[in-house]
Amino acid sequence: MFDGYLDIAKRCSHCGLDYSVFDVGDGATVFVILIAGFLICGGALVVEVKYSPPYWVHALIWLPLIAIVVLGGLRLVKSTLMVLQYKHRAGEGRLE
Repeated sequence: MFDGYLDIAKRCSHCGLDYSVFDVGDGATVFVILIAGFLICGGALVVEVKYSPPYWVHALIWLPLIAIVVLGGLRLVKSTLMVLQYKHRAGEGRLE
């Protein structure tokens, strides 16, 4: 499905399905940013209120976690949006 980390291949290597009809745009990025922001900010607030660690501990905990959640989630969410477009036969809007 992917040609590289986030680049979508032109066709499926097994069945030949044309992927050029799918357009997820920035939807995957928006979903990942919102989900990661909710999880990381909520976790950081809980840790700050409960333990009050110094700022360098926050940086040590949350910066790698942000990278893992965002980079891990982008590919997953992008492929999920493509599958949903295929399943529901989503297409361009038409005025009749």
